[in-house]
Amino acid sequence: MIDWTTRLARRASTTPDLIGGILALAGARDLINFSGGFPDPSLFATDVVGDIARKLIENDAAVALQYSSSEGIASTREALADRLAATDGRRPADAELMVTSGGIDAITLIAKSMLDPGDVVVVEEPSYLGAVSGFMAFDPTLRGVPLDGDGLDVDALATLLRELPTPPKLVYTIPDFQNPSGRTMSVERRTALVELCRQHGILIVEDVAYSQLGFDDAPRPSLWSLGPDVVVQIGTFSKVFFPGVRLGWAVGPAAVVAQLSIAKQNSDQCAGALGQRMLEEYLRAGHLDEHLPLARALYRSRASALTGALERHFDGLATWTVPQGGFFSWLHVPGVDTMALAVVARESRVAFVPGSGFFAESRDNEHLRLSYSRISESDIEEGVVRLAAAVRSLRETS
Repeated sequence: MIDWTTRLARRASTTPDLIGGILALAGARDLINFSGGFPDPSLFATDVVGDIARKLIENDAAVALQYSSSEGIASTREALADRLAATDGRRPADAELMVTSGGIDAITLIAKSMLDPGDVVVVEEPSYLGAVSGFMAFDPTLRGVPLDGDGLDVDALATLLRELPTPPKLVYTIPDFQNPSGRTMSVERRTALVELCRQHGILIVEDVAYSQLGFDDAPRPSLWSLGPDVVVQIGTFSKVFFPGVRLGWAVGPAAVVAQLSIAKQNSDQCAGALGQRMLEEYLRAGHLDEHLPLARALYRSRASALTGALERHFDGLATWTVPQGGFFSWLHVPGVDTMALAVVARESRVAFVPGSGFFAESRDNEHLRLSYSRISESDIEEGVVRLAAAVRSLRETS
């Protein structure tokens, strides 16, 4: 027998399978699952989507069932540009926008297009583990900048820039309802970050996966709207349409987007045309605008249920963020190795994501992420009770 593990690329030994473990629990029904950032299936507009799909197959098969260009179907990109004009207050030029196969595809395309081995990429600490592992596959040097209640610490970033011999290639940030912390970057920080990166010639990668899922109507300018010359915004419709079609976008400087499109030719070539046309029709008919208030209300209720359960059962055991949107709360459990806690919690049929994988540079085993997006309020209460018992059990035996 040939040991194929000896033939793997060197990068394979340093790329952890963190997302695989989360996705493996996507269909689990025998446990209370706080792990994945999955949208609730009850929100999927199956009747509307089914009708759209049927009409496209009947009337538009030559486009909807065919390959598309790597940058995306022209009419779909036009609908996305209209959407960005409404949400961000700026309509991108045609050459500034492309369709991607979800957010992680955009991250991979940016890494493939921008990074040589050893190039510095700055990420928030903690940060989305898919981005951390996605960048790591291209052998950069990852540097972490801390978060606080106002998001990425721009002063800390400025200090880091003074220490580095050359500026980083990229700064990756999730300014709205960040994954995993749930925190949101203040308007002042957004302006300061754009100006700092413009001054140093650094490309900002703005991930807006959760920006449409705020629990209030407070206006928050996107980084791309503040600095279209230094920002590539990447987004996904997985959270607000449905993840089965794997669709997102990248919008930014035309020269960068052109290279992302070339990179896509050598990955999956193009996003699925049927999904693109379904999304386009969904947007143009106003269905997303009708859907978002329902989604926000559901997730707001579940976030409130989680916060209340933590207040009742985790007082003195941990501290946590109170989400104002998105899917997540971030817990600090002092003195507890959350990798070990995950094993104990699974014995009580509870799953969550330990925090260590969300750190690119620091070592931190005392945090964990809870996702409330796909759990009923009664299960949230019971899951927090079980998790608190697991923390106490682990502390008693340590």
